[in-house]
Amino acid sequence: MLISSSLEATLLTLTEAKTINELEPIQAVWGGYGELFRVSLQGGKTNSAVVKQVNTPQPSSHPKGWNTTLSHQRKLYSYQVEVNWYQSYAHLHNQHCYVPRCIASQHDQQLNVLVLEDLAEVGYPVVKATATLEEAKTCIKWLANFHALHLQSNTEKTYSGLWETGTYWHLATRPDELKALQDLPLKAAAAQIDKILSDSPFQTLVHGDAKLANFCFSEDTQHVAAVDFQYVGKGCGMKDLILFISSAIPPENCSALQNTLIDYYFDCLKAAVISTQPQIDSMQLEQAWRPLYAIAWADFQRFVKGWSPVHWKINDYTEQLTAQALQSLSQFPVDGGEHAINN
Repeated sequence: MLISSSLEATLLTLTEAKTINELEPIQAVWGGYGELFRVSLQGGKTNSAVVKQVNTPQPSSHPKGWNTTLSHQRKLYSYQVEVNWYQSYAHLHNQHCYVPRCIASQHDQQLNVLVLEDLAEVGYPVVKATATLEEAKTCIKWLANFHALHLQSNTEKTYSGLWETGTYWHLATRPDELKALQDLPLKAAAAQIDKILSDSPFQTLVHGDAKLANFCFSEDTQHVAAVDFQYVGKGCGMKDLILFISSAIPPENCSALQNTLIDYYFDCLKAAVISTQPQIDSMQLEQAWRPLYAIAWADFQRFVKGWSPVHWKINDYTEQLTAQALQSLSQFPVDGGEHAINN
């Protein structure tokens, strides 16, 4: 892998290293916006780091055809949110919801560079394409501890510099996908579903893209750390749980494992709340969030069916949960109202 002389100079300055000994590509940034790679360094702050290089000009194409100005602006904002996250919030985390520390960052009109702790060097070297049930539970435990750490009432302020509402599929940021949605009952209910989740009496920070690929495991797979915080923001913890299950559990197994996974999440969440925020009633929290599992899945289904109608994540299980959510809407009376678009 080769990098430009200007980027090499930038990395040496940011890490205070004398030389870059090796470059190892990890993966491309989604949508053709840049690269994620590992650098081996000599004579600086660290021996190894992971670099996220994001090019700010709009790419000429998009993997799913959504190459619009709105899409581009949303992505640019997401990269700034991620920088804000690592600079201001990553240090708050503990071994129960570990995240890499930020070594340095720099941005200009053409390029954003984020230099992060190399998780492989601090005990999290494994990324998995598939997971066993126990490995999935390890990630769910991370989510529960992350949510407990940031738990707040719905009346408290949002976190400065992050998304006002987290997740990459949030309704207010996806008007084009909503317009394309052909499922008319789901389309008609989209605003109410979104508001039910936003009006939950308990809110937290959600990771926003908590898929299996964004977790790094220890060698024994008993512990994980998470990466990719472009869509972190305020929300109901069920949003992260359903997104993770959609990525880690085969659709044909979801029905059989649903109660096991939900119960495990709430067991971990209650234990973490008792440990970190004992002033919060964990039973009331569960009573508020557990009924929102199907609602959160319908919210995600609304995005997927508009974004990619033939996507494999649209299946019998997700359709069943979406129908269940639509049937339950009368249990969640909310006021109507339009939602502003977050760019």
